[in-house]
Amino acid sequence: MLSILVIEAIYLISPFSVAYCFFHLGLSPVRSTDRTGPDRLIRSGLSTEPENRFGSRFLTQNRPLIVPTPPPPPPTAARSAATPPTHDQYDINIDQKTAWVQAGATLGELYYKIWKKSKVHAFPAGVCTTLGVGGHFSGGGYGTMLRKYGLSIDNVVDAKIVDAKGRVLDRKGMGEDVFWAIRGGGGASFGVILAYKINLVPVPPLVTVFNVPKTLEENATDLVYRWQHIADKLDNNLFTRAVLQPIPGKKTGELTAGASFIALFLGDSNNLVSIMNENFPELGLKKEDCKEITWIKSVLFLAYFPDGTPETALLDRNLASPSAFKMKSDYVKTPFPKDALQGLMDTVAKSGTIQVMFNAYGGKMKEIPESETAFPHRAGNIYKIQYLFNWNEAGPAVEKQNIDAMRNLYSYMTPYVSKNPREAFLNYRDIDIGSSDNGPNAYDQAKVYGVKYFKNNFDRLVKVKTEFDPENFFQNEQSIPPSKQFNNRGR
Repeated sequence: MLSILVIEAIYLISPFSVAYCFFHLGLSPVRSTDRTGPDRLIRSGLSTEPENRFGSRFLTQNRPLIVPTPPPPPPTAARSAATPPTHDQYDINIDQKTAWVQAGATLGELYYKIWKKSKVHAFPAGVCTTLGVGGHFSGGGYGTMLRKYGLSIDNVVDAKIVDAKGRVLDRKGMGEDVFWAIRGGGGASFGVILAYKINLVPVPPLVTVFNVPKTLEENATDLVYRWQHIADKLDNNLFTRAVLQPIPGKKTGELTAGASFIALFLGDSNNLVSIMNENFPELGLKKEDCKEITWIKSVLFLAYFPDGTPETALLDRNLASPSAFKMKSDYVKTPFPKDALQGLMDTVAKSGTIQVMFNAYGGKMKEIPESETAFPHRAGNIYKIQYLFNWNEAGPAVEKQNIDAMRNLYSYMTPYVSKNPREAFLNYRDIDIGSSDNGPNAYDQAKVYGVKYFKNNFDRLVKVKTEFDPENFFQNEQSIPPSKQFNNRGR
C-alpha cells in the first residue's frame, strides 16, 4: 500500500528586526490579511524556493500537497560515492574540503558547523543567517564572497532530489541537465531537494570589515555615484555594497536619506585601506574604520548582530516580530546619472522605510559563462539592486499604499537598469513581473517572467522540465512549465 506524506499549506508573514536581513528572501509580497488575488505570496514547492530566513518552505496551493513517500531505492539505483547525512544535517569533511548539508538547514547553522571544524574554511552564501539552505542554493545563493568564489551554486558538486515518481536521485541519477537546472533555476519546479554536496573555500585567519555611513551633507549622493564606477573593478578579495536608507534629519521628526558603505575583505586592514584609497579615495577610509576579525565574526557583523555576540547566535532560529514587506530587484550595467541618484535619494527619504541596496558584481562573477548554470546574471553587471519596503501596520489600505509606493519607485528606475529583458533575481520573488496559472498557456505566461529571471536559459529549463516532470507535478505561480514542443519523452 502506498503511504503518503500530507503537508498542510502554510502561510507565514516573514518577520525581521533588521531590514537588511532580507538580503536573500524570495518572497513577494506578504499578504497579511488575504490569501488570494494578484499580490498573494508566492509559495513554492516543498523544499526549495523561494527561500526565507527561517528555513521554512512555502507550498504552492492553499490545500494539502500529497507526495508519495519514496520507497527504498533498489540496489542498482544510482548513488553518490559519499551519501548525505541521515541523522545530522551536516557531514563536513575538512580533509576533502567538502560537506553534505540538508535543505532544511539554515545558513547560520552551516557556517557554525564549518567553523567548529576549521577556522580557515567557509562557504560563499548569504548574510541572513536564518535563511534556509534549500531555497537559497537553488535560486543561486548570493553572498559577500561572490567576487572571489562566485555564488553558492558555483560551489555545489552534488545533490539529492526526490522526483515526481518518488525516486531519490543523486547527480548521476538525475542527470547533468537536471543538476544544471537546480543550480539557479529554482528546485521547486523539478522536485524536492533533500541535500547538497558543497565544496568549502579557504579564508584567511582574519578578514577585515567596515561599515561607513554618510549623510547627504557628507556628499552621500556623490559617493554613491563614484562607487558605481569602481565597485565591479576592485580586488576580487573585496566585496562592497552601498545601502541607501532613510535616516533622521536635523529637525525632530524629519527624515532625510543616507548611504552606508559596507565591505568584506579577505585580507588585512592595511591592504584594504590601500586598495580603497587608491580606487575610492573620496570615501576617505581610515584604518580605524576597519575591524580585523575572524571570518565567522564577519558573518555576525554583516548580519548586524551587536558587537560581542557569541558564535552560537548563528544557531538561533527564533523569529523576530512580524512585519509585512514587498521586494524587487534590478541589474545595473551602466552607472546611474547623478541627477537620477538624487531623485532616488529623495524617494528613499520620503518613503520612510524603503531601502535600496547596491551589491557589487565583477570578479569571479564575470568569469563564469551565463550558461554554466541556470543563473544567468554574470558578466556585464556592475551591481545588483535589492529594493525592500517593509511596514508593520495591518489592513488592505496600508498594504496597497505601500506596494504602490514600491511599484512607483520601480517604475522610476526603468531608464537606468537592464533592458530587453529587464532582469530580475529569482530569489527576490516578484509576482509583479508575471505569473502563470499552469494551464494550457503556461509556456507563454511563464516566458514573461522566465526570460527576466533566466534570460536565454529559460528554454533550456523548459526542456529539462518537460523531460523530468512532464505532468507538471511540481508547480507554482512562477515555476518552469513543461512544453509539448520539447516533450519527446518522459522519465
